[in-house]
Formats: sequence, C-alpha cells, structure tokens
Amino acid sequence: MIDKIYQLKEEKNAVILAHNYQPAEIQKIADFVGDSLELCIKAKETDADIIVFCGVDFMAETAKILNPEKTVLLPEIKNTQCPMAHQLPKETILKYKERYKAPLVVYINTTAETKAYADIICTSANAPKVVESLDSDIVLFGPDKNLAYYVKKETKKEVIPIPEDGGCYVHQKFTLEDVKRAKKEHDAILLVHPECNPEIQEEADYILSTSGMVKKVLELDNKKFIIGTEIGLIDRIKLELEKKGLEKELIPLNKNAICNEMKQITLEKLYNALKEEKYKVELNREIMDKARVAIERMLNL
Repeated sequence: MIDKIYQLKEEKNAVILAHNYQPAEIQKIADFVGDSLELCIKAKETDADIIVFCGVDFMAETAKILNPEKTVLLPEIKNTQCPMAHQLPKETILKYKERYKAPLVVYINTTAETKAYADIICTSANAPKVVESLDSDIVLFGPDKNLAYYVKKETKKEVIPIPEDGGCYVHQKFTLEDVKRAKKEHDAILLVHPECNPEIQEEADYILSTSGMVKKVLELDNKKFIIGTEIGLIDRIKLELEKKGLEKELIPLNKNAICNEMKQITLEKLYNALKEEKYKVELNREIMDKARVAIERMLNL
C-alpha cells in the first residue's frame, strides 16, 4: 500500500501534508508533518499539482484558499469535520462586530466562511503576536475561549471571546486531577496546549502549540515530559527523537485525549484519494478571496 501511494504521488506530482495529530502510519509517509501554521506555510509554498491533506476539514479548506487553482484532496470527507471549526457562524460574528466595533481575530480552526469575516487569522503558535499587531485595545477573538484567555494574559489587551463558550472537546478533557496524578507519578516537565482550560494552563511548565512542544522536547536536556494535548503528538515527537537518536519518556496527560475526527484517515483512504482524486475541496470563489486576505495578513506578519 505504501509503495502504491509513493508511486501515485510521483506520477501525479502530489504532495502529502499531515497534521501532528494524524495516526503514526500517516505521519511516517507524509512529505511534511506539522502544526496548523507550518502546514499553512507549506501549502502556500508547494509547487505540486495536487495537495493531499491528511487532517480535518478546515485544514484542507485553508490549503484550497491559498491554492485556488490546485487540486486539494481530503481522503475522508464525512467524518473529518472539526467541531470547534463550526462554532462561530456568521450571525454570531455580525452581532459582536455591531456591538464592539473591534477587529476580529479568527483562529485558523474555523470554516472558510468564518475566515472571510476576519480581519486577520492566527494559529496557537502565533496568536499573541497577531493580536499585538493590531492597533486596538479591544479585540474580538474566536472561537476558542481558552486560547482567548491565553492571548489576553500574554498581551494585556481586552480580548473578547466569541462565542463565550467555544472550545475543543479534546483539550477540555484535561482536569486538575490529571495534572496532580501525572505530577505525583512522574518527575517531568508539563507541556500543555493553549486550548486547555485556564486552570490547566496555570499548572504548566510551558504553554505551546503542537510543534512548539516538539521543539521544546528536543531542545531541553530533561528526559521525561508530560504531554497535554491530543495523543497523536506523542507519535510525532517519537519520530523526531528517533531521527536524532535520542531517548526520552513521553507521558500523556490523559490517555483519552483523542480527536476522533483526526483519526479517520487511513493508508487505504489515502491511496484511494490519490488513485481516484477524491474528495476534492470545492469552495465559493468570493469566500476564498476574502478569507485569503486574512490568512495572508497573518503569513506576512
């Protein structure tokens, strides 16, 4: 199966991009594995004719927005909708914009239509920098309230989360009990994602994006790390450690921190996507043009 995938990829001038939460076998054969920001950059830079995106819906949409003339494929279409990406509809945006008259920063984990209403996009890796770049003391930020909390703390600006209760079901699984148990059992560095609840962030040694966690594990001399994000990242870190001949112990903060939508893509689905060129991401041209402006503002920053 892997040989067939490589052969089709070569024949069709395709590139395979995979998110850090993808199953290990997908990460291993991807041309590039990264977080949302890194994948965004790679999607913009690629000279491939076909982009196969192993991730969830908003990621493949972002690749299409940045490459409107290229074919973008999502190997699984039915079960890869990121729940958080659909928590910020147009009606909510318009209501808050009318009330506050403030710029809107939209997390990349949103639909193409939501991005079209944003002033600028951010990822978990650059959210404070993006918010700091805006000439306004008040900023609307959606849809993740926990990332909004982190950004407010880092920038000292008035960051208003929209909607008030938006967030990631995976990162909201982490509890203080998880933290206490992990710290009691292990003398380790705690890394958590800014999508985690505030009380979890406050207990962390470092609050980082997924690729930020990879870099931190590689750069520190410590041998044990508690990983407070979706468990697929542990596979990514292990791959990087193997490349460098390093051995470190990686402990999941919660073994049940699994994104079901991220686990839908298999080698067979990836092969079929390349063979049959499915499922093609198709978006409204006007929405793409508007969303691209907000994304490229981030990339330029």
